[in-house]
Amino acid sequence: MVLFKDSILVVSSVTTDPQITFNYLHLLAATALIVAVYCFYIRSNSIYLIDFSCYLPPDHLRVPTSEFIEHFEICDIHQREAVDFQAKVIERSGVGGEAGFPLAVHQIPPDTSLNPTREETETILFTIVKDLLTKNNVNPKSIDIVVSNCSIFCPTPSITAMIINKFGLRSNVKSISLSGMGCSAGLLSISLAKDLLRVHRNSLALVLSMEAVTLNGYTGGVKSMLLANALFRMGGVAALLSNRNNDKGRARYKLQYLVRTHMGSDDQSYLSVFQEHDECGHVGVSLSKVLLHVAGNALKTNISELEQFLYGWYMFCSKYLGLANSEETYVPNFKKAFEHFCIHAGGRAVIDAVEDNLRLSKEDGEASRMTLYRFGNTSSSSVWYELCYLESKGRVKKGDRLWQIAFGSGFKCNSAVWKCISEPNPNLRNAWADRIHLYPVEIPNVAEH
Repeated sequence: MVLFKDSILVVSSVTTDPQITFNYLHLLAATALIVAVYCFYIRSNSIYLIDFSCYLPPDHLRVPTSEFIEHFEICDIHQREAVDFQAKVIERSGVGGEAGFPLAVHQIPPDTSLNPTREETETILFTIVKDLLTKNNVNPKSIDIVVSNCSIFCPTPSITAMIINKFGLRSNVKSISLSGMGCSAGLLSISLAKDLLRVHRNSLALVLSMEAVTLNGYTGGVKSMLLANALFRMGGVAALLSNRNNDKGRARYKLQYLVRTHMGSDDQSYLSVFQEHDECGHVGVSLSKVLLHVAGNALKTNISELEQFLYGWYMFCSKYLGLANSEETYVPNFKKAFEHFCIHAGGRAVIDAVEDNLRLSKEDGEASRMTLYRFGNTSSSSVWYELCYLESKGRVKKGDRLWQIAFGSGFKCNSAVWKCISEPNPNLRNAWADRIHLYPVEIPNVAEH
């Protein structure tokens, strides 16, 4: 009561109008209630990223450019024109010679049947799940939710069933396998896990993201379908999420925001990444010439919510805090909102386009370019290789905010905002640890020559 009386005295010293004093106290009480409810809501709905593990292909699976071209020449799969076209694409793609293909693709001719595709999937996922659970001392039977995504390979039993069988998960584990969702499915899986965690309290969720390369090789001669051969490489990630309050102390990140955008109602967007047969019956994924335009439109729609938030904060600072000039035209500056950017490593042109649209520097896109160079386009897992790169470089600090941006067929643009709540140790073993000291490397711009 003393504090309450003191508050009245303070207000009274400013004004003697009882009505103003009454209104002020009501405003103060309402504000305090809103803040309390908001804090309780945030705490009760917090989603934590405890840890993640990216797959590191062994060195014997690396594919230098010369070997890539020679391999298809020996197999006599493509016509000369198709081989020359792929040579030009890979030289300009930004993919380096350390990116790996599955063992079956190294064979002459490549074996793209079911068994080697299943073997590739098991090799990647079993390795990263074991690594993730071992590092964090997690009993597989404590996993409550499993979500996997692999766009083209959809086996029976499912990919989540592979994990349940291999690691002996509980019979009441909630499992979902996603397919056909493209390169943005990694963040879509995080979104699904988040929704499940909001419903099922005190739970752990295991999220698995990859693309099976063995099955995806295109053996025809259509240029728009040959692009995928030059860009995609093997990789995957396993992430461990939690909504348990006692996991906050060991978690690395807290999920702050996740936005999903689907442009499928537009025919041009829907057809921009499309799996189909060519005239000879060969199956492949066609990448449209308007893909960058479609991606740009999807990105603009996706970030509109973030722009609204930034605009609201700008106006608040301008009007009430006097920290900005209200007469100036508002222009979004994402570098003030986020310290780090993880742009889907879909190709050099994709990274360049996002940098231009968001007015980012080359340094902001470094993690994406280096991931593309070393690991290639690993589809839905690429944004996690980029975060792993930033951690290995020691750039992520406690309190930093990072923005993951992913694109996928449909056409989709998904983005997630994470806040670092426990500074990562750059010396920990991960997919970059063996040669992070060699990066960044200078990637020649062949198109200029």
